[in-house]
Amino acid sequence: MTRSPSPTAFLVPIITTLLWTACVPARQYEEMDARYQAMQAEAQAADARAREAVTRADELGSQLEELQRRDRRLEQDTATLGTSLRRMQKQYDKINQLNEELLEKYNQLLAGDRSENRKLLTDLEATRLRLLNKEDSLDALATDLADREAKLAELRAELEKKDEAMRSLKDRISAALTGFEGKGITVEQRQGRIHVSMENKLLFPSGSTVVDAQGKQALKDLAKAIEGEADLRIMVEGHTDTDKVLPGSPYKDNWDLSVMRATSVVRILQDNGRIDPVRITAAGRGEFLPLDPGDKARNRRIEIILSPDLTQLYELVTD
Repeated sequence: MTRSPSPTAFLVPIITTLLWTACVPARQYEEMDARYQAMQAEAQAADARAREAVTRADELGSQLEELQRRDRRLEQDTATLGTSLRRMQKQYDKINQLNEELLEKYNQLLAGDRSENRKLLTDLEATRLRLLNKEDSLDALATDLADREAKLAELRAELEKKDEAMRSLKDRISAALTGFEGKGITVEQRQGRIHVSMENKLLFPSGSTVVDAQGKQALKDLAKAIEGEADLRIMVEGHTDTDKVLPGSPYKDNWDLSVMRATSVVRILQDNGRIDPVRITAAGRGEFLPLDPGDKARNRRIEIILSPDLTQLYELVTD
């Protein structure tokens, strides 16, 4: 869908004409130009914040992947330690059998030649010391295995608790947005996170960053559904199609437009829910993450990504 030229595109030539033909005071033109420059500066600042937000989102995704890799590594190490423990147990049984045999020989040879007895006693003592070393190694291995199994069980329990909480939250969000089914909203759970996608036809007029009444109601319902989640991280991403921003627009490019739309959504969520500003981020993806390269309408959207706080799990794995 082609965007309509923004009001600013018509404003500049009209002002110029009025200055020449109607002798509008230069001061009024300077004020208009100053406001336009301020809008440009705001868009650039929002663009910078969005790029930082995208970097933070990527870092959170990397932390989640690192936790999953460490979980798999712990599971592999546990399996390896279990195999080693069983092997050591067999060796321990053999050593016990050998010890019994040596004790029997010792008792039989006590009455024999003293020099031969001394040699046998020396061998027996050496065997006994080796047996003690094997027992110490076995105990250490068993302790290490038990610690790893306990840590793995704790990590899995915490991950399952997080997943269950996110599944419950997804159900609540879906129920809260039931009235908007078929109007461009989808709610999905992917890789431990919840993705709420809202097409622009529900939120914004073409080329605008102002959310209309229907979109505001959907965002209000969403804010109420998530406001009680104190450990939730919220990323609001703006996405555009590939159509270029028209000359004279207050937005430099699609990056700026996507950031400003994301910021508008963030303000509505904060104004209508008790959401800690530290937990919410506005970001712009521009035209570079399309859902369907052949469908511009689907690509113009807001993605609200809800992620659990994994700080405690990360500390558990790195201890």
